[in-house]
Amino acid sequence: MARFWSLCLIMATLIIIDQLSKGAIQSSLYYGQSIPVIDGFFSIAYVKNTGAAFGFGAGAHEIFRQVMFLALPVIFCGWIFYMLIKTIKGPLYLSTAYALIIAGAVGNLIDRFSLGYVVDFLLFYWKEEANHFPAFNVADSCITVAAGLLIIDFFIQLKAKKLAANGEHASNSLPK
Repeated sequence: MARFWSLCLIMATLIIIDQLSKGAIQSSLYYGQSIPVIDGFFSIAYVKNTGAAFGFGAGAHEIFRQVMFLALPVIFCGWIFYMLIKTIKGPLYLSTAYALIIAGAVGNLIDRFSLGYVVDFLLFYWKEEANHFPAFNVADSCITVAAGLLIIDFFIQLKAKKLAANGEHASNSLPK
């Protein structure tokens, strides 16, 4: 149970950091403003994302957007929370991945419900801002790290299945 409460504390902390950072951007910058931090590479910018990752669906019909960006993510969070509970005694990296997904999803859902869009502000680019990767935020970063952990889990499980098929033991898997 200690792991569960530790992960809840991590989730709450990440949601707070996400919301505070977005609030700081909204109160310090005007929409569309960009402040270079590392010239030719990174800026802090105030971006409104009405779509999903990379702006997907931003121009879609309002009903589609409400279902895809409000209703489904709430249901998805419930399922991910179930997966967190189900794996809480398994590998730490796996339960951490689920906790990070929840923190990121909740952080962005708070924006969607309260503002109608997600505040993004981390803008990486090459030489000119016109050559930029889509802007993102702390919540998006949580989800990205979680995706990496789930990919690692996929390969660990794949290796374990191969070893089991060959009658061997998986002795070098990550610790629990």
